[in-house]
Amino acid sequence: MGITQQILDFTSRVRNWGRLVRFSHTVFALPFALSIAVYLSARNEISTSKILLILLCMISARTAAMAFNRLLDRDIDAKNPRTLNRELPAGVLSIHEVRLLTIVSVLTFILGAAMLGQLCLYLSPIVLAVLLGYSYTKRFTSLSHLVLGLALALAPAGVWIALTNHFAWLPVWMMLGVLLWVAGFDILYSCQDFEFDKKSGLFSIPARVGLDAAFNISRLFHFLAVGFLVLFGVYAEVGIYYFLALTIFAGLLFSQHRIISPHDLRRIDQAFFTRNGVASVVYFIGVVLDTMYQL
Repeated sequence: MGITQQILDFTSRVRNWGRLVRFSHTVFALPFALSIAVYLSARNEISTSKILLILLCMISARTAAMAFNRLLDRDIDAKNPRTLNRELPAGVLSIHEVRLLTIVSVLTFILGAAMLGQLCLYLSPIVLAVLLGYSYTKRFTSLSHLVLGLALALAPAGVWIALTNHFAWLPVWMMLGVLLWVAGFDILYSCQDFEFDKKSGLFSIPARVGLDAAFNISRLFHFLAVGFLVLFGVYAEVGIYYFLALTIFAGLLFSQHRIISPHDLRRIDQAFFTRNGVASVVYFIGVVLDTMYQL
């Protein structure tokens, strides 16, 4: 086999790993984590090395969580028409490869946490317990959406602790906003598997209460999410750019509920990925502009 073919094979392998862990979905949590970093940078001196370590921890933690989820759910994914073409059920990647990716990612996260400080190291097992434990929740509780929300909400809290080395109430408001925002759009996304989850004995809010009620719960979660992000802005004493961005963020959240319905999920990808991804980036831009014009 020539060197060119080896490079092509490796590139293809990397693309498969990227699809497995959905690197594109970092657009959900990363802007909020970076928002905390930007907010603190206006008040404290932050080294480039710390930011790089935080990014390393975020990428490795998310990779571990996604790889473990795919590993644990491979048999379920193989039975679900929506997911049977994923990398493990389709045989594109081996169990050994994904298991190794999970272990390496976990170890990288712990190492990065240790380099960020003793408190981060001590908290790393708790973070991993939430991230990896989420994968089990759909087997026994309909609150799995909230656990997923918590997993992503740990990102801004982790950045705060990494950069200040102490706990505080201020990032909790953002955490609650992220938690309910993620849980709300995850409920909508899981409506696709309503019939499969019921038939397979899996737990989700749509399977538990039905599609119409699930949409109402999602709306409530999104309303509360915006409320908590308003509280973050109030207690953080931010300016007009933050609240203008948050208004757009809220509009994008609630627009999801207009383009899909319990009986028409055809545009679920647009609602789930595009609008939520844009919303998180808009929020981050608002924090950046607000910080720039307050300096």
